[in-house]
Amino acid sequence: MASAFPEIYLVRHGETEWSASGKHTGRSDIPLTPAGEQAARQLGDRLQGPSFAAVWSSPSQRAFNTCVLAGFGEGALKKDDLAEWDYGAYEGLTTKEIMAQRHGWRLFRDGCPGGEQASDVGTRADRIVSQLREVEANMLVFSSAHFLRVLAARWLGLPPEQGACFVLDTASISVLGYEHDLSEPVVRRWNQR
Repeated sequence: MASAFPEIYLVRHGETEWSASGKHTGRSDIPLTPAGEQAARQLGDRLQGPSFAAVWSSPSQRAFNTCVLAGFGEGALKKDDLAEWDYGAYEGLTTKEIMAQRHGWRLFRDGCPGGEQASDVGTRADRIVSQLREVEANMLVFSSAHFLRVLAARWLGLPPEQGACFVLDTASISVLGYEHDLSEPVVRRWNQR
């Protein structure tokens, strides 16, 4: 059922070699795998129906190529604030490898040495939320998992650390929106595959 209020469609990029292996992929520009490309093409069918006032993408090739393969590349705007979390010294490492060095580490609580903390990502997410609310129309956003999780938390007015509560699979679609009026932001659908 369509909402009477604007909806923000969030799309996590398709699979990459690093996402498949669990490596933290922040600023490394890793391409989609063939499976990731196929999943990105299938997103086009899944996103038919709503019209979008604008399409925004992370500048990463994994996000932008997902956007293009889904059929939304024409006119899509790359926004630096949509970039994935900067993992600093933990770039390219799995959580297991990080925890072998730093027992008990949690990304959303502890952040990354030489990279971003949750509050840094939250500041970028706040700028995006503000811009989305100014448009007051359906929007389509392509980015990466950890950034989109923080974006959802900030959409709801939660601390950026609460992004830890939202899990996203590759090539998933989630929808942010409103309930009774524009003062009640909600998650309408999450992690649809």
